[in-house]
Amino acid sequence: MQTHQGETIQMAVKSVIGQNQTNFWGASYSFVAGNYAGGLLISKAIAVPAEAEAIPSADPRKTRMAGLPVCETEFINQGLQRYHVKTRTTKQAVTAFMGIITPHAKLLQQPLDLGDRQAHTLEYEAYVGEVGEQNTIDPAAQFLMSSLSALIADSRGFWQGVWQRSEVTVGGNDELNLAIHYNVFQLNQAAGRDGRTNIAAKGLSGSGYEGHYFWDTEMYMLPYFTYTNQPMARQLLYYRYQTLPKARARAREMGVNKGALFAWRTINGEEASAYFPAGTAQYHIDADVAYAVGKYYEITRDLDFILQCGFEMVLETAKFWENFGSWHQVGASSRFEFHTVTGPDEYTALVNNNYYTNRLAKHNFELVGYLANEIRQRYPNKLADFGIGPADLEKFQKLADHVYLPYSTDLQINEQDDSFLSKPRWPADKSTPENFPLLLHYHPLTIYRYQVAKQADTLLADYLFPEDLSIDQLKREYDYYEGVTTHDSSLSRSIFSILAARMGDPEKAYKYFMDTARMDLVNLQKNTADGLHLANLGGSWLALVAGFSGFYVQDEVVHFTNHLPQEITRLTYRMKIAASVLEIDLSVDKTSVTVISGPIPTYGVSVNGERISLVKSSSYEK
Repeated sequence: MQTHQGETIQMAVKSVIGQNQTNFWGASYSFVAGNYAGGLLISKAIAVPAEAEAIPSADPRKTRMAGLPVCETEFINQGLQRYHVKTRTTKQAVTAFMGIITPHAKLLQQPLDLGDRQAHTLEYEAYVGEVGEQNTIDPAAQFLMSSLSALIADSRGFWQGVWQRSEVTVGGNDELNLAIHYNVFQLNQAAGRDGRTNIAAKGLSGSGYEGHYFWDTEMYMLPYFTYTNQPMARQLLYYRYQTLPKARARAREMGVNKGALFAWRTINGEEASAYFPAGTAQYHIDADVAYAVGKYYEITRDLDFILQCGFEMVLETAKFWENFGSWHQVGASSRFEFHTVTGPDEYTALVNNNYYTNRLAKHNFELVGYLANEIRQRYPNKLADFGIGPADLEKFQKLADHVYLPYSTDLQINEQDDSFLSKPRWPADKSTPENFPLLLHYHPLTIYRYQVAKQADTLLADYLFPEDLSIDQLKREYDYYEGVTTHDSSLSRSIFSILAARMGDPEKAYKYFMDTARMDLVNLQKNTADGLHLANLGGSWLALVAGFSGFYVQDEVVHFTNHLPQEITRLTYRMKIAASVLEIDLSVDKTSVTVISGPIPTYGVSVNGERISLVKSSSYEK
């Protein structure tokens, strides 16, 4: 810093946010005189930004300006301030305390003398309380619970654990390697850890989508935590369980008298979608949540979680599908169908038998039976607590067996829905760069008339269930749907990358991956100003792990297959399988799996199609 007279003062700032003590933030300010000698008065306050002007926009991805919160400030004493922040409309509130935690509170009363050229340091700490706690918090006691050094140790320990379990290194491209680390960092800092919060679509980086949570969490971001940080994955799933009462109420509002329907867009469990054809009608979120529960259990064997809340969520979503769907007699056979739904592709709304929705609902039914059997093996009489018996399980299995999955015998591919393939393709003269994303340039009803996809839909189901189809069918489906997909959604390219790698086309996989990894760095979706695309950040991790290393789990076997493109000289990453941390190391001619810590996994391990045995502290290489 420099005065008007050219005298200089050096200031060093160290700031840290508590990672386990999540209510605390701390900062230290150190001052050393350069050629300045004299007094220095230091004051610290929480900045309240000026009210931003609302700018009308037709872009549904942008926030609707609701006005900045109101901040009331109270100076409790010279070393302690209280800030009461509340929203303008709902009056939700939080109280924050900030004070000096070094023995220099007097510095707020008299100038600091910098004439001795010695370093002088002030340490501030802020504590954020919960609504209703402001009358019970003893701020001084709270400040004494921690210190800046303790917060630094807390933060350092947390992030060391993150990288110990989930380090990713990409060889051959330093900028790409840095981008992946940045993506993983953003995922970790944005994730709710208390069971009451989730992951906003823009994380902590912007106001787009107004902080709401979507199905993106379960399908794109939760996998990272499921395979690297199971306690955090459990908390993210527990958030959904906390909203289950409102999900039951939502199902009744939608005319379904049993089961639960999770909100497609929400914070507190209530549906916040402003446009129901592309929002509320995405009933598939029920099956997405169930799928995530199943994957969490598959890798953790956390039966306690299943008994406490996981099985109830899977059961309630299955009941929804049972009562939402309907039987349809076709010739001598009957099939179970789901009508007037919207799949992941928001450019195709309110259709019958969306393949993705039906396939996930089928899995939801099957998962009830699987988890019920897991419970029954340990606790033979426990299922009665959930109000189901053998007859109910037989009913769900029958439904699973008869869920209709549309298929084109002419093209020999799974159909996105009953009508998608019969529509005309989007006109070529409207497919110019200035017309994308389509949602900003055409009325939804115009888009709905055409065979055009915003993002991976049927192909997303193909990714989730690799056992469903042969490589030949996957190639046919990939080629077809690639030709009608605009990738106007940030969720799309990572799935196309993963499937291209799985098909043996690493160059196409790399192209889509680079778009995924650099999306916000180059503003590919043209709306990074509203915040990062958090689901895409999860997708970049999936593209590396599920794509280039071919990772998936099936029937208690962990599979790795080397699909590394020539542009990446080496890929090394870590993941947590049950209590074991594995390191997977791939180069063009080598694939190795090493047990870094924990016991030898009880899961089977397959590398490049060959079952192997792992030994602790040594690796398998092929």
